[in-house]
Amino acid sequence: MSRWVCLTHPMNIMQIGIDSFVETPLGSGRAPGELGAERVHQLLEEIELADRVGIDVYGIGEHHREEYIASSPAVLLAAAAARTQNIHLTSAVTVLSSDDPVRVFQDFATLDLISNGRAEIIVGRGSFIESYPLFGYDTKFYDELFAEKLDLLLKLRDQPRVEWEGKHRPSLTGQGVWPRPLQPKLPIRLGAGGTPASFVRAGMLGLPLTVAIIGGEPHRFRPLVDLYREAGRRAGHAPESLDVALHGIGFLADTTQEAADILWPAYSTTFTRIGRERGWPPATRAAFDAQRSEDGAFFVGDPETVARKMHSVSDALGGVSRITLMMSGGPLPHAKMLHAIELLGTGVGQRVQPPAQTIGEK
Repeated sequence: MSRWVCLTHPMNIMQIGIDSFVETPLGSGRAPGELGAERVHQLLEEIELADRVGIDVYGIGEHHREEYIASSPAVLLAAAAARTQNIHLTSAVTVLSSDDPVRVFQDFATLDLISNGRAEIIVGRGSFIESYPLFGYDTKFYDELFAEKLDLLLKLRDQPRVEWEGKHRPSLTGQGVWPRPLQPKLPIRLGAGGTPASFVRAGMLGLPLTVAIIGGEPHRFRPLVDLYREAGRRAGHAPESLDVALHGIGFLADTTQEAADILWPAYSTTFTRIGRERGWPPATRAAFDAQRSEDGAFFVGDPETVARKMHSVSDALGGVSRITLMMSGGPLPHAKMLHAIELLGTGVGQRVQPPAQTIGEK
C-alpha cells in the first residue's frame, strides 16, 4: 500500500482515499437498469485507475435511494477486488443498525478472501433512514439497534462460534459463522458525524474512528476527537490504537478554479435536493466557495492546494491517519472524474512523498 509524507510534516504519515455513493442522474429518461449498468462499469474503471495511481483506499457507502447504486457495497467491492491489486476496499459506511451482523461479517470476510486481505468495514447508523422501514426496523430504536449489532459484529470478528443474546436479532448458541477472513482480525472502523456519544463509544471500544465532515469548519471537531481519545485512554486502550480518519467532500483539476467550477453543478443538484427533504435552504455558490477556504471543510483545487489543505486539517484535529474524499457529490462527467483520480494519486502524492533515500543513507 502506498503511503505519503509531507516534507514539511515529516511525522505526518497519511493514507489518501476516495469514497463514493455511486450516484446516478435522475430524470434522464433512460431505463434504470441501462443507466445503472453504465454507472457500475464507470465505477469499476475509476477504482482500477485509483489502484494504478497509488491511492490507498476506496470506500462505497450503503444507500437505499433511487439516485444511488450502492445498496450492496460488498458486491461492488468484490467486483473491484477481482480487478485490482493493492488498494484497500471498504464500506463507507455499512448501515449496521438495519442489517444482520452475521451477513455483514460473512460478506466482508468473503471480500477479504477475494481481495487477498484488502477488506475493511466502516460501520455507522447512516445519514438516511430509508433502510430502517425497508428491512422492518423502527427508527425509535435508532441507537439501540446499532449498539446491539456492533456488539455482535465485534464478537463474530474475534471467534467463529459465539453465544449471544439480544433484543433485535435471534440469539446465537454457538453456531459457526463462516468463512473466516484472510486477515487475522478483519478491520472494523466506526463512522461518526457530530454526535458526542458516537465518539465516546468508539473510544471506549478502542475502535478506529472515521469522522465525516461535510461542512462547517473542521477545527470545530477537535473537541469531539479529543473526547474520543480521552474515552479510549480511560478505557485502557493504547494511544496508537485510537486512530482517526476523515471523510470529506473534495475534487481535483489542473487549476483550483476549474475544480470548483466542475464540482459546483453536481454539488448544487445533490445538496439542494437533500435540502428540500430536510428543510435546509438551497445550496448557493457563495456558501460552496466559502467551504473551499482555508478554514472550510472542502478539499477542492489543484493537487498542491488539496495537499496543503489535507495537512492543515490534520493538524487542526491533532493528526489523522487517513483522508478520503467524496469526489462526486453528484453525477460528474466520467472523464473529469478519471482525471481527478489521477491527480489525487500522482499529483498530490508527488508533492508529499519524501525524497528517495540514497543507497547507504541512514
